Amino acid sequence: MKQILLFLLAATLCLGANASETVKLDRAPGDVHDSASLQRGARAFVNYCLNCHGAQSMRFNRLQDLGLTEKQIRENLLFTTDKVGDTMTVAMRKADGREWFGNAPPDLSVIARSRGADWLYTYLRTYYRDEKTLTGWNNLVFPMVAMPHVLYRLQGEQTLKTEAAAKGEEGGEAHHAESHLVLNKPGTLSPVEYDAMVGDLVNYLVYMSEPFLTQRYQTGCLVLIFLGGLFVLVYSLKKEFWKDIH
Repeated sequence: MKQILLFLLAATLCLGANASETVKLDRAPGDVHDSASLQRGARAFVNYCLNCHGAQSMRFNRLQDLGLTEKQIRENLLFTTDKVGDTMTVAMRKADGREWFGNAPPDLSVIARSRGADWLYTYLRTYYRDEKTLTGWNNLVFPMVAMPHVLYRLQGEQTLKTEAAAKGEEGGEAHHAESHLVLNKPGTLSPVEYDAMVGDLVNYLVYMSEPFLTQRYQTGCLVLIFLGGLFVLVYSLKKEFWKDIH
């Protein structure tokens, strides 16, 4: 029993240490019911992500569910194939991806369900220059990430600044050093515009990971309403059958 308690205590301390080292995630501003945001996110995904990352579980014609016409999809979003019914795949082979980046770029069909919207939103906004890495880029959320910052022309170039630890007052505790990102070279978008663009992109990734989410919620609400009405009828019938039985 004593050994079990010691093990649980050690595990708790380890979890606490790991939690203190993680980066605080920012809240993603997405809304899967916002068709305009999803359309902007789909455009960003096709233009900046689909060059390396595929989405084999998503077909181009599903973008019609977002309010786009087949003509709009063909003229503006159909770059990797000539058929609207095809899945979102890329021409790059996995072997080439491993050779160029160290790891093959993963499929993004369900990345939002795997990582979470807040993680993706923070990740895409916390790239910074690091000459110690092979790509020249690093990331606060994903240290030593293999993927370079493909959106740097939009966001600009950030650097990581670490403030020296300040000594506490006499008898007090010393303050820990804090790190934060500084935008050294602005991009084509302002920080507010870039955050909005990333929010739309993450919103689309969330939608793409489960396109039937809204329909499933609607169906679930209808089923609950039906069951509620059925319960009232069954309960009334039960009272009618048992009213003369004491």
